[in-house]
Amino acid sequence: MNKQPLAVLKDIFGYDQFRGQQQAIIEHVIDDGDSLVLMPTGGGKSLCYQIPALCKPGLAIIISPLIALMQDQVDALNELGIQSAFINSSLAIEEINQIEYQAQSGQLDILYCAPERMSPYFLNFMESCTISLFAIDEAHCVSQWGHDFRPEYLKLNALHERFPQVPRIALTATADAVTREEIKNRLNLGQSRVFTSSFDRPNIRYHITQKQNFKKQLLDFITANHPKDSGIVYCLSRKKVDDISLWLKHEGYNALPYHAGMTNDARRRNQQRFIIEENIIIVATVAFGMGIDKPDVRFVAHLDLPKSVEAYYQETGRAGRDGLPADVWMTYGLADVIQIRSFIDSSVAEDKFKQVERRKLDALLGLCETTECRRYTLLKYFDEDSPKHCNNCDTCLVPVETWDASVAAQKAISCIFRTGQRFGVTHLIDVLLGKKTDKVSRFGHEKISTWNIGGEFDVKQWRSVYRQLVSLGYLQTDVDGHGGLALTEQCRPILKGETHLLLRKDVFSSSKSKTKSQVVKHSLSKEEEPLWNALREKRTELAKEHNYPPYIIFQDATLVEMVRHRPETLTEMNMLTGIGQKKLEQYGQIFLEVVNAFSDDSTVKIPLTYTPDYAESQQNSDEMSLQLFLNGLDIDEIAQKRNILRATIVNHLSKAIENGTISSIEVVDIEEKDMQLIEDTILSQDDGVDTRLKPVFEFLDGVYDYDTIKCVRAGLAYQLNQQEVGFN
Repeated sequence: MNKQPLAVLKDIFGYDQFRGQQQAIIEHVIDDGDSLVLMPTGGGKSLCYQIPALCKPGLAIIISPLIALMQDQVDALNELGIQSAFINSSLAIEEINQIEYQAQSGQLDILYCAPERMSPYFLNFMESCTISLFAIDEAHCVSQWGHDFRPEYLKLNALHERFPQVPRIALTATADAVTREEIKNRLNLGQSRVFTSSFDRPNIRYHITQKQNFKKQLLDFITANHPKDSGIVYCLSRKKVDDISLWLKHEGYNALPYHAGMTNDARRRNQQRFIIEENIIIVATVAFGMGIDKPDVRFVAHLDLPKSVEAYYQETGRAGRDGLPADVWMTYGLADVIQIRSFIDSSVAEDKFKQVERRKLDALLGLCETTECRRYTLLKYFDEDSPKHCNNCDTCLVPVETWDASVAAQKAISCIFRTGQRFGVTHLIDVLLGKKTDKVSRFGHEKISTWNIGGEFDVKQWRSVYRQLVSLGYLQTDVDGHGGLALTEQCRPILKGETHLLLRKDVFSSSKSKTKSQVVKHSLSKEEEPLWNALREKRTELAKEHNYPPYIIFQDATLVEMVRHRPETLTEMNMLTGIGQKKLEQYGQIFLEVVNAFSDDSTVKIPLTYTPDYAESQQNSDEMSLQLFLNGLDIDEIAQKRNILRATIVNHLSKAIENGTISSIEVVDIEEKDMQLIEDTILSQDDGVDTRLKPVFEFLDGVYDYDTIKCVRAGLAYQLNQQEVGFN
């Protein structure tokens, strides 16, 4: 390994430190361990394979379903000085041949390809290359129960069979416990280490509201919070996409449609405009978005219910990938619930599949109807504990009131029963309110006992009652799919008065949100706005010259730091987040000139804090861990005391073992015979003491963990080095 991960992080990507479990994941991959990584969108998954690709000799193969975005990903890497390419169906055969030659001759660090490309020919081609690792992105696509199932992913287990010594890292942002096991089984990752990061996206504000006049509600939301921002609006049908995009254009917004009914060229053109330009709103079906890398999407709005919590999480996760504040907003109503339930019940799928779909829909409706914190409810679905109040969702900012709806529920349910369990909500409410419509008269429903017994509520309130009864499973749609409501066994205790039912108290007085986000892109003052705008204009100018999305030049977060810190030299510019050596050389002076043009204004700049050289800081960190070990603390105690990962402490102590400061037997708790067995196994490998950890781990059937093997290898390296010195 020629490069250290921390140095690569700073010098190439421009970040001072790793986030969360990134460092442990990267070190595990570098040591040839297989891994399954669950990390939220925007959590830095790509660095988990990009940095090992630069630290390990050979070519990293990245398998991704996102053909439309490979060009942007490769452009971004090449901007950083990373030799990258992609192979997919958009290339001519001559271009593919050239890229394959570059890969075989060692000219590439990273190669992207789609899962469909894993043909016998391509597997043979990869055997002619030196492969450093396989990264399987969007790994949840292998799940046959998932919302993004791709049959081609099932063939990826061949990678382990064909290349058993090459480490694999599978990554996903959306996978519950069942899906995680399915990923491991189907990709043959049984011995892999699982890294589960928090699913929380603290910069995202969640808001879910009942559907009334959804166009006006959407317009109020955008106008109040994001009038000049990029955003995504999701709709269930193509017709609705076309309607909403035209309507938003009429309202003065730069809105574009995206759905499967459009031509490939039209879809590609609109997607490219959304990625490259700023202040574009894309109105789309769920055909749009998987893997969208645009970091400055400030809002995602749903005008219809998605199919599951996983789908909702993934779609909303496209907002705020840069870590700056973002909004996700959804409106839904009784018709949405009935429609999706009808889709599931009337489908020709197997019963076990329908059961899974019903369970997923019930979980989503639970999120919509909850009176608890949205974030708490969402994270609980992914088996993650979190505080019960986040203060960044609608139910926390405006606590939900509940009311005893036992009597109202009895009336609503009885009306369904008395009318024969085959009518829709509109007719049922007409009966409850005593309206003499043609339909009421035709069926004689003015003569039944539930006629005109619901005068205490208006139409909106009764629709709220029915919506929540359906969402909670007390009612179901009829099997004929005509939207009629029928009773479930679950409603019997309510009819008999054996249980009390609390429902949400919906507010209908105004369609405007009571939880106006007031989210801004950057939280800059009015005085700082001119420099912010000038930096963005310069970024847009450079992006157009290169035909890049602006964020490939610099992300918003980096421009914010330029505004706040006002760097005066390239050295200070290099201290900002997101500016590596290549970008410093290419763009540093250009942006310094923009900043300097505003040096005479009265805005106070925040001084930059000097960060010591990374080799120096790493050395200090190593010495600190060693000193704590010599003071009697074990690995876990040191990790806890320093609040850093166990794997990092093992690396620090391994270096101390290799230079002879301490011995491996002091660090690892094994007997002498076990030590000898591990040493013999290491020496039996072709690379001897330079061997990777994975083949040793597998040869010993996983009896000894990677940390133990690493320490023993370090001790063996010290012994051999001493023998060579003595011989000379």
